[in-house]
Amino acid sequence: MKIDQELLGDFVSRYPAQPATAFWRGIEIDVLANADIPAGLGLDLGCGDGILTDILFQRIGRIPNLVGIDPDPLETAAARRYDFYARLHTVGGDAIPEPDATFDYVISNSVLEHIPNLEPVIREVGRVLKPGGRFFYTVPCPAFHDNLAGSILPGADRRDYLAKLDKRLAHFNYLTVDDWQELCGRHGMHVDSITGYLGEKATRRWETLSRMTGGLLHSLSFGQRRPIEIQRALKLRELQNRGGLPRPLASAISAVIGAGLNGEDDATQPSCLLVVGQRRCAS
Repeated sequence: MKIDQELLGDFVSRYPAQPATAFWRGIEIDVLANADIPAGLGLDLGCGDGILTDILFQRIGRIPNLVGIDPDPLETAAARRYDFYARLHTVGGDAIPEPDATFDYVISNSVLEHIPNLEPVIREVGRVLKPGGRFFYTVPCPAFHDNLAGSILPGADRRDYLAKLDKRLAHFNYLTVDDWQELCGRHGMHVDSITGYLGEKATRRWETLSRMTGGLLHSLSFGQRRPIEIQRALKLRELQNRGGLPRPLASAISAVIGAGLNGEDDATQPSCLLVVGQRRCAS
């Protein structure tokens, strides 16, 4: 998969405190933007501060009409600057305060892996989607662990390294293709397609960047604080929400962090999946 340097530059500019996240999203959103997200009213499940969604729909080339939900009040407060949100709710995905069959589509980008119990969330998606309404999920899958290089410390236990990484990232689940088909099927939906992305080379590039940024911050807190909490304490999130880095600087950084990934990393064993499907129509 070839890295789109323009899109990567967008994320580096808008995520100045998160180069590893910017790198991951630069690949991920390229895949999602080409997934034929329909028009109509959409649910942004785990909307965060809205920056990613803004970049996504700029990439698609239209202004969306969305309802956003996120359990973090600081994130939904930041998202209120975007006019494309008709409504914002500070809630979890297991109790969406919207009527049945409201939405034409649901998007959820790198959110569902952070939810320990997915069953009630997917049930709610099935409830609020219109018959024939579509869903688009980007999530890491089990090969994420396989594609990581592991600890740089000689003799370090790989299982311990992966457990600590999952704790820092707040990753609670890595579902397989079959898992997604079964989970969605239990709640009146079916999976139409699954696309893999983020192969071994890209995953290890992300791992290196993460080790030098969020991983370092996490270590300096002796593993007690999440990177987002440290970013807020250092006012780095405020910089992000004020507009980020000048584009020439962001382009220079993106060229460095994306260097050497020129299409050879084809994600034959992908770390992540784009899961696309729809709610079944009544027979």
